[in-house]
Amino acid sequence: MTLVAILSGAGISTDSGIPDYRGPNGLWRKDPEAEKLVTYGCYMSDPDIRRRSWQMRRTSATWNARPNAAHRAVAELERSGTPVRVITQNVDGLHQLAGLPARKVLELHGTAREVVCTRCHARSPMAEALARVEAGEADPPCTVCGGILKSATIMFGERLDPVVLGEAMAIATACEVFIAVGTTLQVQPAASLAGIAAEHGARLIVVNAEPTPYDELAAETIREPIGTALPALLRRLTAATGTDGVGDGDEGDGNDAAVDGGRGDTGSRG
Repeated sequence: MTLVAILSGAGISTDSGIPDYRGPNGLWRKDPEAEKLVTYGCYMSDPDIRRRSWQMRRTSATWNARPNAAHRAVAELERSGTPVRVITQNVDGLHQLAGLPARKVLELHGTAREVVCTRCHARSPMAEALARVEAGEADPPCTVCGGILKSATIMFGERLDPVVLGEAMAIATACEVFIAVGTTLQVQPAASLAGIAAEHGARLIVVNAEPTPYDELAAETIREPIGTALPALLRRLTAATGTDGVGDGDEGDGNDAAVDGGRGDTGSRG
């Protein structure tokens, strides 16, 4: 069966009320200073940046966001029996909330739903840290060792988890169809996955409002709104691969074995 890899960026979640970063109305264009709040060096060296970061997290649109039609369409594709792997640049967890099994989601940039200590690396739910902020702790320290807490996301200035990146590259190499959706394909090394897939013979499809550096490699580019364009595209793929909508997509096949390598749940890895 055809293995479909989906690289999702911020654009897939805008219909859920989460702003993107680099689009025409993106956060970095509206407030360039906001980038400091998610830059590791600034965060670690400046207590005021940390206090402002916690307030940004407290009021984040992520907590009230719900999966939209695009997220649901990806989960439905997986339930149809088509082998699917999502490689997401997002930290909102909406793919999993839409019903996609966590083991089939690689979170390249980590997750906003957990915090991690920068000293002892203990992890805990973000909700617990935010409750402490609400109770008056402006910059809550780690309860284990007193170190600085941060969201379990990859900040600017941090390296991606090499294990997660390696798994993403394996998926890009093995897939027959690679869909880049809601991403400008400008941030490396995530963007290079589109090129890796194309070089290994995958059909590259780009679904994004604006042109990307990889459009010339794409077999198809789609500029329509993601909330309608992606579900329509995935219905076409389902029809083309002849899946019948029966089964939960978890039975596995040769493609699954090729990309999983025996790994466990990666849905909350940072």
